[in-house]
Amino acid sequence: MEKSMIVGALERCEFFNGLGREDVERIAELCRFKQYAAGEPIFEQGDSGENLYVILDGLVFLERSLDLGSRKGRVTIESLGKGRVLGCWATLLDETHVMMSTATCQEATKILVLKGSELRGMMLGNKLLGFNIMEKFCRLLLERIQAAYGAMEKI
Repeated sequence: MEKSMIVGALERCEFFNGLGREDVERIAELCRFKQYAAGEPIFEQGDSGENLYVILDGLVFLERSLDLGSRKGRVTIESLGKGRVLGCWATLLDETHVMMSTATCQEATKILVLKGSELRGMMLGNKLLGFNIMEKFCRLLLERIQAAYGAMEKI
């Protein structure tokens, strides 16, 4: 995938939009392109995580398996499409992390993958970029927590 296409996708992404062009171009250099088939997981609950994912095209369900004694099942936290992000956010904090949910492609899906530790390195080298990304990270976490609570109410 051409760098200009990656830059454009990042600029339209909920997590990276509004950042300076130069920063987005540097972030684009960290990205690699990956395709998933319908039904294929991007990651599974319980996996160790190190990557962040930007959905270029497709649909991904973010789900959590639950065990409430006599009641077991899966709850969909959120449906994510083009321009949305997901993944292992703890890597931005320089921590290892076990994935708390499963991300499953509901249709053929194209994704940009970047290592959280590499993005963290950029953030440490450019404090303003780091602040801007952490601010977006906080907003995203708020959104995901609200979605998780909403999903729990359906149980």
